[in-house]
Amino acid sequence: MSSGKVIIVGSGVAGMAAAIRLAVQGFAVQVYEKNSYPGGKLTAFEKDGYLFDAGPSLFTQPQNLEELFALAGENITDYFQYKKADFICNYFFENGIALHANNNPELFANELQEKLGEEKNAVLSYLKESEKIYNNIGSVFLNHSLHKRSTWFNKRILPALRTVKTGYVFGTLNKHNKKRFKTPEAVQLFNRYATYNGSNPYKAPGMLGLIPHLEYTEGAFYPQGGMISITNALHQLALKKGVTFFFNTPVQKIIHHEGKTRGVVVNDTNVMADIVVSNMDVYFTYQYLLNDVRKAAKVLKQERSSSALVFYWGIKREFVPLGLHNIFFTKNYAAEFASLFTTKTLYNDPTVYINITAKMQQGMAPDGKENWFVMINVPANTGQNWNDFTQQARKNILEKLNRLLQTDIELLIETEEILTPVLIEERTASYQGSLYGTSSNSKWAAFLRHPNFTATIKNLYCCGGSVHPGGGIPLCFKSAKIVSELIKTDFRAGH
Repeated sequence: MSSGKVIIVGSGVAGMAAAIRLAVQGFAVQVYEKNSYPGGKLTAFEKDGYLFDAGPSLFTQPQNLEELFALAGENITDYFQYKKADFICNYFFENGIALHANNNPELFANELQEKLGEEKNAVLSYLKESEKIYNNIGSVFLNHSLHKRSTWFNKRILPALRTVKTGYVFGTLNKHNKKRFKTPEAVQLFNRYATYNGSNPYKAPGMLGLIPHLEYTEGAFYPQGGMISITNALHQLALKKGVTFFFNTPVQKIIHHEGKTRGVVVNDTNVMADIVVSNMDVYFTYQYLLNDVRKAAKVLKQERSSSALVFYWGIKREFVPLGLHNIFFTKNYAAEFASLFTTKTLYNDPTVYINITAKMQQGMAPDGKENWFVMINVPANTGQNWNDFTQQARKNILEKLNRLLQTDIELLIETEEILTPVLIEERTASYQGSLYGTSSNSKWAAFLRHPNFTATIKNLYCCGGSVHPGGGIPLCFKSAKIVSELIKTDFRAGH
């Protein structure tokens, strides 16, 4: 067992998961968090009897959480419960087509055959290929550091590389999907998975075709109590394992001397430690905590991911056609992504996502009403006028929903809160409000993403959505695991 001291900067999902893993290894772990609550983006709030998950709304790969509790020797059901959702998502197109994507791949393939005319076997074959990419390539690259020699000597690396087709790396996700489906609706449906890491399907590599596997083969799930229950379970488990949290306590600086981490500065006081793990956006880690402007600038050479504009609406009636997850597609996906990444402006016909946890659990909204989490993808904040953008986006969203749901939605909004990229940056220190740090709009993005350690400062590690392997809850769990294993190896080696 180790006996060193670790300080973790930030209590996002990756920060708390890393804290638990390191506490189990025997480290004394302290977590410093600038907010008054844990969870980073994974938070919630209540307003006028409506409960809203404030951030991420999709729960996949519960095995990441199961593994963490098993490692800690705790029964997960004492802290957290979840169930499989019957449907992945409801998709609505401007031409009147509506798809209800079942969690069962066979039923989903039947739906695409009946509604779109896609061949059932083509759909099932696509999902099999997605599973193969994930199991052969994804599982190696997402679970190990790409920046350590040992990864490249892993016995699974050669078989994994043999399965890499040129289209996965040199073709785009859109090209990958157009080769496999004959209808624009099916292509658009599978193109949307690029947004799971804030990327553009017309530029991001075909390798992102592994993402649908997580939903359609492994399944989408609903955590009892909403997504906030993930944060609560992690926080409670960390406390049980002896982790100490300091809320309302921003870290001012990471102390390092002679190429080695020594601790942090909080409240103008030095707090010494053997190891520091930053769960803060890697750009801000360099810019503010290390005062290394050159390294911070290097991070910015990679294109930032997209951000989000979210409207939380209390709706005073129920909508039978809607489920837990709902997508209302734009007519012109290519134009929407050009707005997101090229002109960095607001698109006038956005794809609208609505999450409604009241569909899964009573008490999330007053009886006969629904809690709508309404989100559109928007560019990262580079100084756009977000007041104007927000007003225009609200108008665009309402026009689209009124048209497709044939109802005046505005008359049904009982209560409202809004989240902009500026607020995302303010609350979660995500530079420019980017949800996933850097985008994957380049074939080399996975390799250019910052590693989980710093080459120039020993015993300083990084976890979370802005570093390898990327953003989103499953990858944040993997990031925490990679960091804990690097620390175990390095500490044994006497760093």
